[in-house]
Amino acid sequence: MSSVENLGALERRLNALIPQQQIRGEIEARLKRLGRTAKIRGFRPGKVPFKVLEQQYGAQIHQEVLGDALQRSFAEATRANSLKVAGYPNFEVKTADPAAEHIEYSATFEVYPEIAFGDIGAESVERAIYTLSEADIDHTIATLRKQRAVFEKTDRAAQNEDQVRLDFTGKLNGVVFEGGEAKDFAVVLGLGRMLPDFESAIIGMKAGQTKSFDMTFPADYHGKDVAGKQVTFTITLHAVEAPRLPELDAEFAKSLGIADGDLNKLRSEIRENLEREIERRLKLRNKESAMDVLLKISQLDVPKAMVDWEVQSLMKQAMRDMEERGMKVPTGMSLPPDLFKENAERRVKLGLILAELVKKHDLGAKPEQVKALVQDYARSFEQPEEVVKWYYGDPSRLQEVNNLVLEDNMVAWVMGAAKVTDKAMDFNELMGKD
Repeated sequence: MSSVENLGALERRLNALIPQQQIRGEIEARLKRLGRTAKIRGFRPGKVPFKVLEQQYGAQIHQEVLGDALQRSFAEATRANSLKVAGYPNFEVKTADPAAEHIEYSATFEVYPEIAFGDIGAESVERAIYTLSEADIDHTIATLRKQRAVFEKTDRAAQNEDQVRLDFTGKLNGVVFEGGEAKDFAVVLGLGRMLPDFESAIIGMKAGQTKSFDMTFPADYHGKDVAGKQVTFTITLHAVEAPRLPELDAEFAKSLGIADGDLNKLRSEIRENLEREIERRLKLRNKESAMDVLLKISQLDVPKAMVDWEVQSLMKQAMRDMEERGMKVPTGMSLPPDLFKENAERRVKLGLILAELVKKHDLGAKPEQVKALVQDYARSFEQPEEVVKWYYGDPSRLQEVNNLVLEDNMVAWVMGAAKVTDKAMDFNELMGKD
């Protein structure tokens, strides 16, 4: 027998009974099984008296049996009451008397929310589009040449794209601040490694010159001591080095992996890589636009337990990312959960929304879609058939592809149901470049 109380939008409390005789019987059966192999000083295996076993293991076995009985009773009661449980229940055993006929307990938990969907047909969504041009390929080749530039000393004044070597000292109220001093510091101008006002002060200087200037740090600068404050820098420029770009010839093509140095092959490979990257970035942008629309039209309460799990998952991922970047993470260090709460809530909401829409509109990944995506990935490798085998050799890898296909299906559904406006992207904006 059981009853359910509503404690809030999603929180419920189940009250139920478990027959005490059921617990006693299971405890006795487990102790007898344990007695066949238990090793207790003074007794041969299989000859330990039941009372001794009870004294030695009774409390532990009781907790195990009670825990199993609570889980079993809870599962049966929630099925009987058609409850979709989100997260783990918090059990409270209310009966302490071992002679009582029943064990009374309560379990507090959350249920999955009902989702109310608005009219997606009334919503507008931007679809990012882009068509690769020959100018984009030229631009990419120019960037590759700049990345392989050799810097040579020059007597002229410093300008953007030059590498300069300098000493600098920065003072706040006449005192050198932390991180405000360096010797023989090398930086390429125009890449944004230094603050714009600092680089602007260097441009126009020649080797051997010294210059002092005032500069105000941005209010959101990571160095809190100087954020939003005016400091005085003194710069001594030791060298100006102009970039010498490699020639656009066979040797350049070979340095980029084209074995025979054919420049036409180089352009073809760059085009293929750019098309693949553009498609990936357009997908990401359009996915975000589609998900924003789904969040806008959906009304639902979010289970706190699911958000807490997601926060913990994001925290662990952030710690792993820090370690992979070579940062030393102190043992026991944890990040503030509040940093991840907003993102966690968004992810949980979207997960619940997608699960509902997949069932409602049959948007699940089809085997042929998964196969096509795996084959598309494999095409960029020298032995595509081995890549296909690798994916199909592990269900978890295939599930990742399955999830990507499901997302593609969801985006296609949103774009087909909402009012779509195509937005032509700028190449640099799309590729995340200045």
